[in-house]
Amino acid sequence: MDLAVRNRAYWTERAPSYTVDVKTNIAHGGREMWRNALLNHLPEGDCLRILDIGTGPGFFAILLTEMGHQVTAADYTPAMLEEARRNAGDLAEKIEFRQMDAQALEFPDNTFDVVVSRNLTWNLPDPERAYREWFRVLKPGGRMINFDADWYGYLFDEKKRVAVAQDRDNVRQEGCTDYNAYEKADEMEQISLLLPMGRVNRPDWDIQTLLRCGYHRIYTDTEVWKLTWDNEEKVNFAATPGFMICADK
Repeated sequence: MDLAVRNRAYWTERAPSYTVDVKTNIAHGGREMWRNALLNHLPEGDCLRILDIGTGPGFFAILLTEMGHQVTAADYTPAMLEEARRNAGDLAEKIEFRQMDAQALEFPDNTFDVVVSRNLTWNLPDPERAYREWFRVLKPGGRMINFDADWYGYLFDEKKRVAVAQDRDNVRQEGCTDYNAYEKADEMEQISLLLPMGRVNRPDWDIQTLLRCGYHRIYTDTEVWKLTWDNEEKVNFAATPGFMICADK
């Protein structure tokens, strides 16, 4: 099966349970934590035109719309977009939903003030192509804000594998919900073995790639997870801490 087709099939099946994960995060205070993280890095402006690429269940799209911005929510998987529309409720009429490949956007050049993404680039077959596309659709002076983590680096590195195994032990010892114990977890590991991002050192790779793509004023925050993750997430993913990378066009 083609990798793109296989990946879409996985996320189609995963859409309902992924929505549950996001709602759990919100219930544990995630809404305010992520809202603050976005506010800290968005450029000034009361009604920015923002592309939420890889919107998934629509978490960022909803937050940004609540903040008064004009949001386009794009995802490769139609089932995810349906979840996002449902989760948005009355806000859905204010959000433009588009089914689209993050690596081949269908928007004209210089369209958006901001491109935001959360937990997407690790899952892309050609993340450099995606970064170039996001640069293309940004207006001059626009900003890219990407939150991600080295989720599957342990498949290629023994030290990381041991650290992730320790996370699983800590989850059991502390009585937390195991976020890696879900149906199709093995399938995503198999897909990730075919993807490039687990083999690179992040966010260093991202910085060098963004420079090649033409971005400037690049900065990272490798401790953003301390402010945006709840306690259960911190126990589950201590070995794969989240980072944020911002860059301007």
